[in-house]
Amino acid sequence: MTAGDRIRLVDGDITTLDIDAIVNAANEALAGGGGVDGAIHRSAGPELMVACREIGGCPTGQAVITRGFNLKARHVIHTVGPAWRGGDEDRRLADCYRNSLMLAQRDDLATLAFPSISTGVYGFPIKRACRIAIREVIGHFSRHDTPHSVTFCCFGAPDTERYREALAEEGFFL
Repeated sequence: MTAGDRIRLVDGDITTLDIDAIVNAANEALAGGGGVDGAIHRSAGPELMVACREIGGCPTGQAVITRGFNLKARHVIHTVGPAWRGGDEDRRLADCYRNSLMLAQRDDLATLAFPSISTGVYGFPIKRACRIAIREVIGHFSRHDTPHSVTFCCFGAPDTERYREALAEEGFFL
């Protein structure tokens, strides 16, 4: 199975996916918020907030895992992306993807979905973020069998098209 066979692209609501884990673009306090983070917390129910409080936080670039509670996804991997300041954020965004993938591998999760981390209120340029995300997933697939598949779950046609373009640049046409 090639990396291209293991990558999926959807335009939709990440909270509705019936998979092993979804990734939450969280804040450092794991306190819920707006965008994807708020949607995941609302859909998962109050138990998710309790679990996040028990963890106590997560530094930028790192990742932690909880149950999915009321979500169809059985787990939520929370990662904190960097806010765009025009400097050295690329490495920290790559860390988000790398650490999330390693948690999925550690816990033997076969299916994983990512939102577009840091491209909302954190202002990371979407085209740049797509390239980083795809490069990290393909690199992980070259070294590991788990997860078996990764879905990039976009919110809206423009973001979906940016991911499609970045995948095509890597030789994958979905």
